[in-house]
Amino acid sequence: MATGTETYDTIAGCKDSGKESSMLSVICPIYNEAKYIEAFLESVLSQDYPKEKTEIMLVDGMSTDGTRDIIGRYTEQFPHLHLIDNPKRIAPCAMNIGIKVSCGDIIIRLDAHANYPTNYFSRLCSASKELTADNVGGVCVTLPANDSTKCKAIACVLSSPFGMGNSHFRIGTTETMLTDTVPFGCFQRHTFEKNGLYDEELTRNEDDELNGRITKAGGKIYLLPDVKIEYYARDTIAKVYKMFFQYGLYKPLVAKKLGSPATLRQFIPPMFVAGLLFGTIGIIIYPAIGIITAIALALWILLAIAYALKQTKRLTIVAWQIPIFLVVHIAYGWGYWRGLAKLITHSSFNAQCNR
Repeated sequence: MATGTETYDTIAGCKDSGKESSMLSVICPIYNEAKYIEAFLESVLSQDYPKEKTEIMLVDGMSTDGTRDIIGRYTEQFPHLHLIDNPKRIAPCAMNIGIKVSCGDIIIRLDAHANYPTNYFSRLCSASKELTADNVGGVCVTLPANDSTKCKAIACVLSSPFGMGNSHFRIGTTETMLTDTVPFGCFQRHTFEKNGLYDEELTRNEDDELNGRITKAGGKIYLLPDVKIEYYARDTIAKVYKMFFQYGLYKPLVAKKLGSPATLRQFIPPMFVAGLLFGTIGIIIYPAIGIITAIALALWILLAIAYALKQTKRLTIVAWQIPIFLVVHIAYGWGYWRGLAKLITHSSFNAQCNR
């Protein structure tokens, strides 16, 4: 274990240190990020926001891959970097630990799988004040995990409207806009004081649930088109399936907590899965249903090809995108139905869904 791990009280003590109101607290949940952590830290350390007014808390779920040792080397050089333990391991717990011990009136959430422009902190802090925003964030530019055709196709799918719907932080926007959620956002501390902290029952979709609470209470969330975050996609189709299955799984629970669905786009994948299932069963009962099902699938394939070609003209990448689109839609849709079943049967969500 790396030296330099800090207890909650060590950093919490700075709340009485007389820091100015512009103090910024940056919180990043991490777990086994050895592959990405150095590039991430270099990205964070290159920020143009004053370092004397910044604290960066890396809240670690007890990593075992050398992440902590890498961070330890950085904390020895940079006193505003702090490594904190997160025994519960999941992201909402990490965020809550960080928020409770932080000093800043402004709080930014980061992800270690991403690189950030040098003005990320300053731009978000400035926009947060100018827009009187409860949360403000930028657009994800999804990058492949490596140079393989498969990984390039995964990155294309995660940036496509056909894969992601109208999720503007993934597909982009040309103007500052009010939105339902943003990644790696910038919050005013009073936003948490008013709306509460992250819901620790949610292994996935914790950001969506928090942002849903914020908007229900009349808060405003803005997406900035000029802020670009380079985010590394998962490197295997199996990991993509697991991620979107979990997104779908927790959506019914989030809707229950909020009292209503946050968006309409979340219903499309479960309807797609239901159509495939009932279409297949219907063929046995009434063969003509097979024709309808075949036509629907043909239309889906044509749309998938059309959207894939908008992303790239390389046919090898296009060919990979078609099955990945299918994986994303089925994973999310099937996860949604499983989540709905868990709600009905009062089953535990977190038993099978640690990150």
